[in-house]
Amino acid sequence: MIYPVIILVLLALIISSAIKVIYEYERGVVFRLGRFSGVKGPGLRFIIPVVDRLMKISLRTVAMDVPPQDVITKDNVSIKVNAVIYFRVVHPEKSIIEVENYLYATSQLAQTSLRSVLGQSELDELLAHRDSINRHLQEILDRQTDPWGVKVSNVEIKHVDLPVEMQRAMARQAEAERERRSKVIHAEGEYQAAQKLTDAAEIIASQPGALQLRYLQTLTEVATENSSTVIFPFPLDLVKPFLGLQEKN
Repeated sequence: MIYPVIILVLLALIISSAIKVIYEYERGVVFRLGRFSGVKGPGLRFIIPVVDRLMKISLRTVAMDVPPQDVITKDNVSIKVNAVIYFRVVHPEKSIIEVENYLYATSQLAQTSLRSVLGQSELDELLAHRDSINRHLQEILDRQTDPWGVKVSNVEIKHVDLPVEMQRAMARQAEAERERRSKVIHAEGEYQAAQKLTDAAEIIASQPGALQLRYLQTLTEVATENSSTVIFPFPLDLVKPFLGLQEKN
């Protein structure tokens, strides 16, 4: 009675090892006697026990942090930079056959590429054109990981850690730039005001009546704003017509 039970147990173990469940986001790479046999899709799959070996590979996008890297920029500034890369496996068989550990290999490649690319850029370029540097890094990583069946979709530089001395220098530079803009705006305002005064003077010089009207308007404004006595010189142009009439008489 013991032998039938043992046989049933062995059969159950063999059947269970022959049945594999592959999720929708996975693919199963099958090796038969050590040779690549094929890639199985999601669902309930059967393999030959002992003869076949199935390795599951996830096709989901992986977000991997790149540890902070010490970088010396093209203008000899020492900084620390970290980043994040997004990638996924598009050819499961290549990710196993062509590279031993595609996650570790992609991480190491991202670190070396980050130091290399940023070392060829100046600090101002890194801070001002981060998007173009991200695209350049993505193109480099995608080209080098393509033989592994890995697709790098995006690279983002997260943080740039500057030395304290450089932060102070940049703060002084920003303050000087704001002061320069303030002085330029003030000078432009003075120039426009002087230009308008020049135009007004030309109009008043060409129209004597305009000067008289402006004089009377100024008297009206002073009379309404102040109750004290203000002495203004009376222009002779206003009394010349009356003097002319008196001489005729």
